[in-house]
Amino acid sequence: MGKLIINSYSEFEQYVGKELGVSNYHKITQDQINKFADATLDYQWIHLEERAKKESPYGKTIAHGYLTLSILPYLWNQIVEINNVKMLVNYGIERLKFNQPVLVDSEVRVRSTLNSLINLKGITKAEINVVLEIKDNKKPALDASLIFLYHFK
Repeated sequence: MGKLIINSYSEFEQYVGKELGVSNYHKITQDQINKFADATLDYQWIHLEERAKKESPYGKTIAHGYLTLSILPYLWNQIVEINNVKMLVNYGIERLKFNQPVLVDSEVRVRSTLNSLINLKGITKAEINVVLEIKDNKKPALDASLIFLYHFK
């Protein structure tokens, strides 16, 4: 299935309550974990190779929960292309739950469903349920409801 193309509020509205799609898998590498630690100054030992190899119950590092959250826009853009937008604003995240750690070298992808769409005087408020799936794992890494504000032209 290719990327879903949406050009207007009325086109977007047709997908309320429906799955929008699934992204490709993305591999979480140690390099990405290290760079995220550098960017956020979060050097908790479960993300650092030396100590995690010795002390982690997984025998290896795990990705930061916020790293897995922060790749959602990248994966979301693989699913949907929304055209004729002047501006997009990340408005909020509701019901975020980290369900399962993402081990280094795991592959993750996002599955998305459009929960609701509201026209707020020309601004489209979209609530999108996302589930970050881990390849070969029944339990997802996270699930949440993302809220975006689309300012259509």
